[in-house]
Amino acid sequence: MVKYCELFYSFFKIGTFTIGGGYAMIPLMEQELVDRRGWLSREEFLDQLALSQSMPGVLAVNMATGLGYRLRGFSGALSAIVGNIVMPIIFIIVLAMLFRHFRGNIVVERFFMGVRPAVVALIAAPVFRLAQSAGIGWSTCWIPILAALLIWLFDVSPILIILAAVVLGFIYGRIKK
Repeated sequence: MVKYCELFYSFFKIGTFTIGGGYAMIPLMEQELVDRRGWLSREEFLDQLALSQSMPGVLAVNMATGLGYRLRGFSGALSAIVGNIVMPIIFIIVLAMLFRHFRGNIVVERFFMGVRPAVVALIAAPVFRLAQSAGIGWSTCWIPILAALLIWLFDVSPILIILAAVVLGFIYGRIKK
């Protein structure tokens, strides 16, 4: 049985060592939860990730809640959540206290401009790996591209796209059977 301190520590590492937020956490989560701890298979990780993304709230907290609850119930969920949020909260408090002193500092501004491409790369790598795991290939890559274009160019609500995807996926599944 998984110990509470293991849940806390794993999500503490994920929350502490990820720069860039939710999607940038995906590779670290996968490494920790699938490869290192073996708490989830790759397929289960993908399912948990999809569920966590579809829920309101922060991706990492949703992952911590779902996995913590699955492994140890309510107390496990609480342990994983606290582990995941404690360092980001401390970082935010410290940054807020220091922000007045560094606002307008050219070195700090250049640092953050330099970090942006790295965060994009951190997000892009797991997206491609997860797309492969989900069976998205050259024949189906048009679907997420079309969805992105509808949102960007025609201001279509993502909720409508999700609902359409559910209905069309259901119809496709019925036809394929």
